[in-house]
Amino acid sequence: MRRSLGLIGVVSLLVLGCSGAASEPVQSVPPAATPTAASGKFKVETVTGGLEHGWDVGFLPDGGILVPQRPGKLALIRKGQAAEVRADFSDVLVQGEGGLLGLVVSPDFATSREFITCQDHQEGGKAVDIRLVTWTLAADGTSASKVKNLLTGLPVNPSGRHSGCRPTFAPDGALLVGTGDTARASIAQDRHSLGGKVLRLDAKTGNALPDNPFITSSDPHERLIYTYGHRNVQGVAIRPGSGQVITAEHGPTFDDEVNLLKPGANYGWDPSKGGTGTSYDESVPMTDLKRFPDAVSPLWTSGKITEAISGDAFLTGAQWGTNDGALVVVALKGQKLLLYHLDPAGKVLDVTLPPEFDDKFGRLRAVRSGPDGALYVTTSDGTNDKLLKVTPA
Repeated sequence: MRRSLGLIGVVSLLVLGCSGAASEPVQSVPPAATPTAASGKFKVETVTGGLEHGWDVGFLPDGGILVPQRPGKLALIRKGQAAEVRADFSDVLVQGEGGLLGLVVSPDFATSREFITCQDHQEGGKAVDIRLVTWTLAADGTSASKVKNLLTGLPVNPSGRHSGCRPTFAPDGALLVGTGDTARASIAQDRHSLGGKVLRLDAKTGNALPDNPFITSSDPHERLIYTYGHRNVQGVAIRPGSGQVITAEHGPTFDDEVNLLKPGANYGWDPSKGGTGTSYDESVPMTDLKRFPDAVSPLWTSGKITEAISGDAFLTGAQWGTNDGALVVVALKGQKLLLYHLDPAGKVLDVTLPPEFDDKFGRLRAVRSGPDGALYVTTSDGTNDKLLKVTPA
């Protein structure tokens, strides 16, 4: 059964009965904004199985792929074979949504062999924080050693709820990190907290970059903030050629959001209702324009339902035909992959649901565009999870 997706201002649903269509429109869009229909089917191959909640995908120069797994395990995949990378993850808090989460391979990996993870941290069984950790991978790929804690102090919920945490490198070398609000009422709007934000930092030092929007603040946490007012950012992708930062974010029981980031902007999530309440009131709007008139409206929202959208990435390369440059977003609850065509400003022109990904592979967590131009997707059902490779058919 196909699930509907809401589009800002336009929510009439189109369900096509032609299962042989290359890509089925999820909803209608204003006629003036409707682009040429997406064309070309997708080929989906299983690279490997036997994973457990694969949370991210990191590409090595030699063709290897690192996949962190939420229970505190790291896999190195070469030629379709997954091998465990020995590393000390004994301090990872594995609870609920928390554990070993996002991962990025350093741009200078060829010389440094460094990669960065985002993980919930515990000491003596007690939740301490969520942190970014820098590691080096051994030459033979069988083990990894901790170099340092790159950034500590991200808030954590002992239950693991709303841990975030997706890191992505921008073309200028900045490390962007989407974080969660840890299901606490005031954190998203609190610019002294690193939760419910997108952070921007130097990947070598962990310091704020000199052109960050709040760099003149006396608070080192605030200096790290790129955007705020987020609920639980799960995807961070850079649009090729434009530098636009597009995020995917979980809504409560409505309004998952795809957002275009603007430095220093507020994205309007505030379950404390302007600080008037201490309970985590999830009935408030995801983007509360009445309370925050200057908040940035999303590019797209799921409307009255949630898909629990997670990772996002862009298709790149002429091999994708009319889908070259399209945004891809994967969903956990919705168990689907969604394809968005955007205009140059980032406005969503249409959203399509490739039939190859309509409830076919279970919960989908990560999606990254590989150096070979293929799309790589992880499943997240907890049993025999897979790394999938997606190419044009």
